Amino acid sequence: MRNSISPISIFLLLVVLFPIFPPLTRCSILPLNESDNLIEEICKQTPHYDLCLSYLQSNPQSSNADAKGLAQIMGDILLACATEELNYIEGLIKQAPEPELERSLAYCAELYIQVVKYTLPQALDALSKGEYKFANYGIADAGKEAQTCEKKFSGSTDSPVTDRNNLVENLSEVAKAIINVLLKG
Repeated sequence: MRNSISPISIFLLLVVLFPIFPPLTRCSILPLNESDNLIEEICKQTPHYDLCLSYLQSNPQSSNADAKGLAQIMGDILLACATEELNYIEGLIKQAPEPELERSLAYCAELYIQVVKYTLPQALDALSKGEYKFANYGIADAGKEAQTCEKKFSGSTDSPVTDRNNLVENLSEVAKAIINVLLKG
């Protein structure tokens, strides 16, 4: 047996040592989408970057949206979460074993009814018309009402809706921050 190196082995060695093509990077395979850059830049200006990024990147409408569109999408997400919260609270009211818990939940339901039926739809309408200050006020109010609901449980009853109230409040803060970006121009 002789020790010889085949031409194929030499070629492979050369390719490894001296690549003919530039190395493939993330940018050469998957160029960054401009909307991803906008989403990241917008979310960096919010108090809950990861939450903002998660919700906006998972929404297919975000890929073609400008800053106003992202604010609208986040407002729609906030409305959907507040609506889910209201439905959840109404379900808990039917199962509430103690009168005090039922009263607290009913109080929260009243708050969320106002948010879902009036405050957020009016804020989203104002946002679509470019009335950013009014939109910001309504969006902020949704977060305040979530806080108010949570405070109702500060007595002897533990809140069964803390996580959901916190989510509504945090989404409100994100939407409000995005609208503030629009206000700055």
